[in-house]
Amino acid sequence: MDTLHIAQQARPLPDGFLDALAARFGERCSTAQAVREHHGRDESPYPVMPPDAVVYARDVDEVAWVARHCHDHGIALIPYGAGSSLEGHLLAVQGGVCLDLSGMDRIVAVHAEDFTATVQAGVTRKQLNEALRDTGLFFPIDPGADASLGGMAATRASGTNAVRYGTMRENVMSLKVVTADGRVIETASRARKSSAGYDLTRLFVGSEGTLGIIVEVTVRLYPQPEAVSAAICNFPDLDAAVQSVIEVIQMGVPVARIEFMDAHAVRATNRYSHLSLRESPLLLFEFHGSPASVREQAESVQAIAREHGGQDFQWADRPEDRSRLWTARHNAYFAGLQLRPGCRSSTTDVCVPISRLAECVGETARELDQASFPYTIVGHVGDGNFHVLMLLDPDDPDEWAESERLNQRLVARAIAMQGTCTGEHGVGLHKQAFMRAEHGQDALDVMAALKAALDPRNVLNPGKILPPAA
Repeated sequence: MDTLHIAQQARPLPDGFLDALAARFGERCSTAQAVREHHGRDESPYPVMPPDAVVYARDVDEVAWVARHCHDHGIALIPYGAGSSLEGHLLAVQGGVCLDLSGMDRIVAVHAEDFTATVQAGVTRKQLNEALRDTGLFFPIDPGADASLGGMAATRASGTNAVRYGTMRENVMSLKVVTADGRVIETASRARKSSAGYDLTRLFVGSEGTLGIIVEVTVRLYPQPEAVSAAICNFPDLDAAVQSVIEVIQMGVPVARIEFMDAHAVRATNRYSHLSLRESPLLLFEFHGSPASVREQAESVQAIAREHGGQDFQWADRPEDRSRLWTARHNAYFAGLQLRPGCRSSTTDVCVPISRLAECVGETARELDQASFPYTIVGHVGDGNFHVLMLLDPDDPDEWAESERLNQRLVARAIAMQGTCTGEHGVGLHKQAFMRAEHGQDALDVMAALKAALDPRNVLNPGKILPPAA
């Protein structure tokens, strides 16, 4: 089956359902085509699949009201945050209601003495860090896009800081969740640890809106480091750069960020962000700690890099220089698009054990070098995760088919290396076909049983994560 051509099969809405929504929410319920189409697309390669209506919620009671009514009538309900997902997570494959949570953007509480913050689902990571500016604390998970915390929890987001601070899985302490039938539950307390019952927090983190609707998130905070320094190091080839990363991690150097960009990505970034980086494979490092520890980390990493042909570090010590550098890295996706004006992108990511990273990246690059379209590779390689951006002619079905074959080979390669089909993009629609190969049928049966228990009418973001036969 061509995974990029999934037909939308909307469930019929019962008479009076849209009228009930309009009566409850007024102007915050829209059936306008432009609004529906905006909420029926993301950054994935799939065509627009609009919902039947979009509801803008402001509080938990409103979310629960919509959930109850959709559950009672068997209507699909898709939570929506910032719309920045990459694998078709929020497309309304069965029509229904899109529940936009962006208006739930209140920071509920900051407990600086406990290093925690509780926020509504629509609060974005930049918004939270701006509110924390005077506390001496920060929230480190940084997926690039200014995503909402609810969406980041739902997709188990990661990002550039994961090598030191972990992912959303490690940094979500508790959730407030609206269940499929409209009940409101708290998954845990704010205690640092607990042995009380099932770990419901981890159940909902990464569930992509298929098991419940995340409406509040309590996250861990960290002290802002005393000293921060960033550096760029160019390498003669891709393998040398990745081998350096492997040795840095295996030596236990506590680097905060290690990002990889291949020569194509560097060239695109130079053009898009008006930089003058050397156009060869490079690593971007960031070091956090005391001035002495930052210096020690940098010396250790530079020694390893030199052994693999790395050039001397180019430093970015001033905050404005670091900001410019990391903004350019975060814009690598949009920069890549400019390599082929008018193109559409197909993106994919995998994650492998760090010992297999060089092999996986190398084999992937050699295959992509033979492709009929341009590509870039970037990665949070400190934890074995890298991304491929394939730049395709939107009107050439042969290129799309070729990109899907390359994606399938990449994922098969990663799984064979005991890796995963997605390190941080999530499953959505695009990675469903690989779930059986990665987890096995018995594990999929358990996942399907959980879905059936928590969402027996299959109203929450239906058609996502689990392959159709699961």
